[in-house]
Amino acid sequence: MTVDYDPRDPQIRNNPFPSFRRLQDEDPVHWNPHLRAWVITRYADVRKVALNRRMSPDRLTPFYDSLPEARRGVVGELIRYLNLWMVFRDPPEHTRLRRLMNEAFTPRAVERLRPNVERIVGRLLDDLLPRGRMDLVRDFAYPLPATVIMDMLGVPHDQLDRFKDWSDDLALFLGSARDVPDKYERARRGALEMSSYFREVIADRRRRPGEDVLSALIAAGTPEERLTEDELIAAAMLFLFAGHETTTNLISNGIYSMRMHAGAWARLVADPSSELLATAVEECLRYDGPSGGIARVVRVTHEMEGRELKEGDRVFAMLNAANRDPRVFEAPDDFNFKPRLESEARFHQYQTHYNDRAFYSLSCVIDGTCPVNFANQLVDPEVDAPAVDPAIDWATSTANYHPEEPPAWTIDPEDSWDRRKLGARPTIRAF
Repeated sequence: MTVDYDPRDPQIRNNPFPSFRRLQDEDPVHWNPHLRAWVITRYADVRKVALNRRMSPDRLTPFYDSLPEARRGVVGELIRYLNLWMVFRDPPEHTRLRRLMNEAFTPRAVERLRPNVERIVGRLLDDLLPRGRMDLVRDFAYPLPATVIMDMLGVPHDQLDRFKDWSDDLALFLGSARDVPDKYERARRGALEMSSYFREVIADRRRRPGEDVLSALIAAGTPEERLTEDELIAAAMLFLFAGHETTTNLISNGIYSMRMHAGAWARLVADPSSELLATAVEECLRYDGPSGGIARVVRVTHEMEGRELKEGDRVFAMLNAANRDPRVFEAPDDFNFKPRLESEARFHQYQTHYNDRAFYSLSCVIDGTCPVNFANQLVDPEVDAPAVDPAIDWATSTANYHPEEPPAWTIDPEDSWDRRKLGARPTIRAF
């Protein structure tokens, strides 16, 4: 019987994993009429897609070429900058861009950010107590990585709301959001405003170089291979969007998963060791990761699992399905912090999605800092049992996976600022 995987179906959107399992068992290379694309769900096949030179990450050029003339006028400026993102480029241009970006943004440089990340986490949590209420994404999961990225780029924190608006508009387009009729116009407007802002910032950095990533990008490479003005703007846009969008989703997904599994949450609070914390971050990435899938376009007609993938076909390789493939993972639907076998290596969502070790390192620094601080400062597992609504709606995007409206949290009014300063932990309850 044919598997009807419709990502628009609220039941599937809120819990796609039963459908993914059926696809893995019955139709692992699945032509989906709703998406008009191939949907790949097995771990081994998703890995093949990610590493397959017969497929291209450049899904924007064929999309633009297929548009009627009137629509091209709307998205032309948007495509101009997005096509310069290294995640949409094939070698050798991808190789050149990645080399220059890695020269300016290294894992070692990211590790030096850890003290600043810890300060930002502490400040965000301290600000919650007098307010008495917390929206997990708006008040914590979004401003944390966004503020870190802004510090890296050397832009003032008072631009945070503007950056969020621009990123939200871009996400509608890049995440293949459905049922948003004006997404192209909104994405175009966001890209134009963001590019205009960064053009001015880059001009200032040329006059007055600093210790930020933008200054390093301007100076990266030999004079012959340095980034052009448009490439610098595109790189800044990529840093802002890619550096925080997925990390925001990972924090919200991770906290949600831990609160739905009280044993895992209590264990992390009781033993916030670096070893357990690293395992917890990896498990959050595997169990309910923020990147639903990666998109590719077939460059050369070839077969996969007996199905013919033709030149020009779109392909969605579903990372979250791959990370729960029972052919690779023992008890894949269990959420726990047991170290997994080497043979159960999680599909590296960040390295695959962004093709850069430093983005992955940045996510681990941020995500490895916030759970323990969040738990130790604000939640007492002995008195605060999970109360998260499992029927919460999830986003419609094919590429990104996160709650549409994550749970709100309130601080117990009996807990005070002074008590926390003395070592007690105020209670935050989800409802």
